[in-house]
Amino acid sequence: MTTLFDVYPLNDITIVKGEGSYVWDDKGQKYLDFYGGHAVISIGHTNPHYVLRIEEQLHKIGFYSNSIVIPIQRELAAKLGEVSGKTDYHLFLCNSGAEANENAMKLASFHTNRKIIVAFSKAFHGRTSLAVAATDNAAIVAPVNQTDNVVFLPFNDTAALTEYFKTHGKEIAGVIIEGIQGVGGINVATPEFLQAIRGLCDEHGAVYIADSVQCGYGRSGKFFSHDHAGVNADIYTMAKGMGNGFPIGGILIAPSIPAKYGMLGTTFGGNHLACAAGMAVLEVMDRDNLLQHAEETGNYIMDELKKIPALQNVRGRGLMIGFDVPEQYKDLKKNLLSKHHIFTGEAKPNVIRLLPALNIGKHEADLLLAAIKAETGNS
Repeated sequence: MTTLFDVYPLNDITIVKGEGSYVWDDKGQKYLDFYGGHAVISIGHTNPHYVLRIEEQLHKIGFYSNSIVIPIQRELAAKLGEVSGKTDYHLFLCNSGAEANENAMKLASFHTNRKIIVAFSKAFHGRTSLAVAATDNAAIVAPVNQTDNVVFLPFNDTAALTEYFKTHGKEIAGVIIEGIQGVGGINVATPEFLQAIRGLCDEHGAVYIADSVQCGYGRSGKFFSHDHAGVNADIYTMAKGMGNGFPIGGILIAPSIPAKYGMLGTTFGGNHLACAAGMAVLEVMDRDNLLQHAEETGNYIMDELKKIPALQNVRGRGLMIGFDVPEQYKDLKKNLLSKHHIFTGEAKPNVIRLLPALNIGKHEADLLLAAIKAETGNS
């Protein structure tokens, strides 16, 4: 009998239904979802507009290849430019965050005719060949992925970055950075650091790649978390919240980087169903003003978390929040799930990550806060 390749440590829970910020298991138990499947659920489970958009498209056509005109791709590009404010950028569609980062780094190399990619400590950019080579986790980098073309520098260290550009500027194809590191532990890039990247890339002809796979799509209260620094990147990578669970990824490319036939390509990227899902997400975000909601709700949650003495180093932006858990409360995440039926995320060794839907309500926020207080003796 064929079985699954056992690479995921699993909670013994089978989710069969979702609605808004809640999911239910096969035994009828209701859970509050404060993780959204790694920041994927951006507008809530089974959002009615989202379901309708996909259903209507499915009754027309679900897929044809990129060898023909697909108008919904152009509609998605236009709507994405409108909501993100990057109206003069160009969109390339793919299927996942790893693919988005892979294509972004490849494009930077094509554009500059250089090989070196600068990445940073605790970075996570995906599991495909170049994306995983730029990920700071030796345990998931296979020997075939190892390359001298990726250099890791300290995160938020402007002096180290400036010094590296000073000696290697003519070799650097691009700099890739998460505006807020997710897997790395909710580490926020300072505006000054992102501004330094922009200036150094301009000075040396390198490409600034804003990995926005987890920290983008409105999660930080701005469309891209890099926008908090007041600078534009040359390439923005996207996935996760882009499709609210439907596999879709993309890169937004500045007009200074020209396209060439055959330069990038994909079979499934930009298919009709994926674009319908992507349109639904942007339409709901726009209609319901979810960027402002994410900022306001996130600020409320962070302010309240900071009042809980047991928690350390509460940080983040919008609805991308992390805090450190002391050894005394090392079972907090497990207890939130088993005793309070609340899904949260983690980052090793001791960080809890909160990545709920962007339209989560204050009532749900208060449920989480009450559960944390109960588990840390602050109720």
